Amino acid sequence: MTVSQKNPVKKINIICAKGAIEDVYATLILGNGAVMEGIECNIFFTFFGLDAVVKDRMDKLHTAVVGNPALRISSGMRMPTRLGVIPGIEALVSGKMKRHMEKLDIPPVSEFLEIITAGGGKIYACKLGMDMFGVKNEDLSEHVSGIITVGEFYNLAGGEGSHIIFT
Repeated sequence: MTVSQKNPVKKINIICAKGAIEDVYATLILGNGAVMEGIECNIFFTFFGLDAVVKDRMDKLHTAVVGNPALRISSGMRMPTRLGVIPGIEALVSGKMKRHMEKLDIPPVSEFLEIITAGGGKIYACKLGMDMFGVKNEDLSEHVSGIITVGEFYNLAGGEGSHIIFT
């Protein structure tokens, strides 16, 4: 018997605090993978990660260009982070990434949220983050299950076989 058979993952709780495409999609892919495996999933969007659940921003996310050491122009060529300060580079790189994701049939954020919730996953917005950034209930995607505090998220995250992932 392996460790995973003795202690199976029963619940995944993901915190998304960044609003760049690569951070939001890491969250969505992990969440979708959990629901596809029949694992209970809670996703908590806070601070800049809230952009992923705000209707007029969710499908307009950008790639973090400056300070992203892993950013690649092509399969083998890294982009020097200092090029990110050139006007238009962020839009160019973000557009390229979105087109590449479309070719791989990766859904836009709005559709990904629908897929996760249809599979039983729960999406939450951070009350403090909403208050800080002036986000209103009506600004949120219909797939948001609730607006909760950090303490409420921790209460949801409890239990045997539960894990918290920060993306």
